[in-house]
Amino acid sequence: MEDYITEQIQPTFKIKGNIRLASYFPSVNMRRTAQKSSSDSVACLAMFGTLELQPEVNEVVDSMMERLKILSRKSDGRFVAVDLRVEMLEKKGCHGSNGARTKGCYNAQEIAIFLRKIGFDKDTTIYVTQSRWDNGLDVLKDIFPKTYTKESIIPAEKKSKFLESEDSEFEKVIDFYICSQSDVFVPAISGLFYANVAGKRIASGKTQTLVPAEIAGSSAPVTDYFSPYVSKKNHMAYSCFC
Repeated sequence: MEDYITEQIQPTFKIKGNIRLASYFPSVNMRRTAQKSSSDSVACLAMFGTLELQPEVNEVVDSMMERLKILSRKSDGRFVAVDLRVEMLEKKGCHGSNGARTKGCYNAQEIAIFLRKIGFDKDTTIYVTQSRWDNGLDVLKDIFPKTYTKESIIPAEKKSKFLESEDSEFEKVIDFYICSQSDVFVPAISGLFYANVAGKRIASGKTQTLVPAEIAGSSAPVTDYFSPYVSKKNHMAYSCFC
């Protein structure tokens, strides 16, 4: 990979002064294919082992992470990150397929019930990717009072730049890194964000990624809901991270 950068990328960078990285994803999942390619490990490292945050963004993420850990004192600083965005749920049809117990997305009430049934108690700290509070999240907060959005934990002096600008890319970056570093990650919405976060978590050894489902009984073991990306080791991140 270093040779490729030296031979192909560095000369262009020296001439033009900047380069643009463009990614092509033919699918919303990142499962490893049965047919291995010599470029798999290079692609894996490029996606999950190379990019770093700019210092200012990293400072904001670290501050928010520290805030979440302080709020999670009763659970030894551990917290759950849930990718749950009300506006996305309104756009997607959250319906099951072929009688399966899982579906493409789950609302706040369904996530709250799922977490409670697999053993999380009311003192659990939850970070949701919704930027600002929405009434649709009230039912989650009723069951888990320590539920927070970016708006409630980001440093006040950083709100105007990172939350109130027209560019929402900062918000996406914050969500990605907090979800990647949380003790537990729950994707209420299936898709590319979930696949990317799962890959980053695999790269850092964080295997607690739980896929929601409708649980018929009053409880269920948490191990039944580990992401197939982890339980089956079929994510492309395993091409370079074992």
